[in-house]
Amino acid sequence: MTIRVVVADDQELVRSGFAMILDVQPDIEVVAEAGDGAEAIDAVRRHAPDVALLDIRMPRVDGIEACRAISAAGDCRTVMLTTFDSDEYVYEALHAGASGFLLKDVRRDDLVHAVRVVARGDSLLAPSVARRLVEQYTRPAARPRRPDPRLDVLTARERETLLLLARGLSNAEIAAELVVSDHTVKTHVGNVLAKLGLRDRIQAVICAYETGLVAAGDPPPGGADRAGPSPASARK
Repeated sequence: MTIRVVVADDQELVRSGFAMILDVQPDIEVVAEAGDGAEAIDAVRRHAPDVALLDIRMPRVDGIEACRAISAAGDCRTVMLTTFDSDEYVYEALHAGASGFLLKDVRRDDLVHAVRVVARGDSLLAPSVARRLVEQYTRPAARPRRPDPRLDVLTARERETLLLLARGLSNAEIAAELVVSDHTVKTHVGNVLAKLGLRDRIQAVICAYETGLVAAGDPPPGGADRAGPSPASARK
């Protein structure tokens, strides 16, 4: 299966460089290039790609707004590109629906890997990383501690699964915590994402904080420190 990609950056040399790196891969085809967010949105509508690489800072419509529009309109997944290593940009991009975040000085192999990871439905930041970002940029006053009606569609076990996802646990760790099989955990995770209309685990983490299911400072299961380093990509 060929992965169809749109590359958007207002710097032509950067845009062309990324496009060339990707287009020579046997399983990737760059179907369009765009010089700003508005062109990126139009290119996604016309070409229906699997992945869009979006620079965060672009004229007319920036990458965050383009990401939000693209994520809301269909199944195209987005990877954000920037020269700025800022947690705030990461949070804004993830909240807009991005599935990944890369600096522009990313290595060639890592860029190709990122496109493949996102195309298969995975994300480029582990849930524990997203958790730290959400804790930093979501004000306590904005996180109600009363039950949010959006969570009413979940069963008790699915709500437990969402809680553990938000605390950064892997599928294997959730299985151990709930004393169920890995297959059962995958089913619960899939149900949580489908019922809440979420794209991936990262969006599940953000949802858990915004609905008040989890708040900054809540202890992780078993009292262990779950906020440490974790893999660069997190599978569903």
